[in-house]
Amino acid sequence: MVQSQEANPFTIGKLAAAGGVGVETVRFYQRRGLLGKPTRNQGFRRYGSEEVCRLRFIRQAQSAGFTLEQIKELLELDASDDRARAREMASERVAALDATIAELKRVRDALKRLAQECGSGAPGPCPILRSFDV
Repeated sequence: MVQSQEANPFTIGKLAAAGGVGVETVRFYQRRGLLGKPTRNQGFRRYGSEEVCRLRFIRQAQSAGFTLEQIKELLELDASDDRARAREMASERVAALDATIAELKRVRDALKRLAQECGSGAPGPCPILRSFDV
């Protein structure tokens, strides 16, 4: 069945622009199974608003730190309405973010301490540069 151009108004370039990604990213997502194959109209691939929403979902999930495999699972969960698994995945992601934040705070505190030592005017090599020596 051939759909009208109005039902699927987006070319791959317009889809990419609407989703804030490049054309190659759209193709990559298609190869990974995150985006479906488009309909064809007069030889041109056409995408609808559903694909734009899906592309934006993928980008938002990536910005939350989910991997492409996790995003694929989230998309499948959306179709099945499995809230328990979605909640579990979000909780796991929060725990990973908490660990990253804790590590970044440790690094920040160490760097602040080194900057203070460097600024103290004590003789000898710079503590910051010395800390990076192996």
